Amino acid sequence: MLSDILLAYVHVFFILLPGLALAIIALGAARAGLGGAALARAVLWPAGLLSLWGAGAMALSESGAFMVPATLAEPPVVLVSMLGGAVTLWLLATRTQTGQAILDRTDPGLLIAFQIPRVMGAIFVVGWAAGVIPWQFALLAGLGDIWAGIEGWRACAEGGPDARARVLRANIVGLGDFVVAVLVGITTSEGFAHLMAHETPNIINLHPLAMFPGYFVAIFLAFHFVSLSRLRSFSTLPAAA
Repeated sequence: MLSDILLAYVHVFFILLPGLALAIIALGAARAGLGGAALARAVLWPAGLLSLWGAGAMALSESGAFMVPATLAEPPVVLVSMLGGAVTLWLLATRTQTGQAILDRTDPGLLIAFQIPRVMGAIFVVGWAAGVIPWQFALLAGLGDIWAGIEGWRACAEGGPDARARVLRANIVGLGDFVVAVLVGITTSEGFAHLMAHETPNIINLHPLAMFPGYFVAIFLAFHFVSLSRLRSFSTLPAAA
């Protein structure tokens, strides 16, 4: 029963998160004045990338490739997918002409609002209650995700003298949560650094929850990176156009 719930939960966000990302891209492209073929390309290229990457991540998750390596000599596939995916999306947004044009016209509050769905991490607390996720990970990563989602909600409001500070705070909280979650995830899972939760090893790197570190986290990370890049251009956040 629980496995079916987790699988359905992952599939919902497998559709929802890329959909939200593409909606933000489309809004920015429209504000940038892109029309016709340019607008279609601006949306279709990220859509194709997210779809292919998502399908590949799902296949790797199902095959067990996202498990924590047994030794340091083995490649950390899950970290490659997480960090490689995030950096690729960030480069497309900040180092291409179309991406930069879209980013310049995307409201900074909208970028940080993408972190609101981070409350999805509440499922880790549910897993702890069900006895399948260790409390160390459930409390630190689960509650950290909820906190990051709340900070994203607080920061997405338009205007105000502290608007930039709110966005920066949401980014710091969100990135800090990921650092903690990765470290605790590694040390509570079977692998080369299994230091805690020996009686109840973490299942975050087992399918379907492996889609969190292997795919979902990377999209959230990309939006953090893009949000911080947007902030660098401003001393104060502009109001939405």
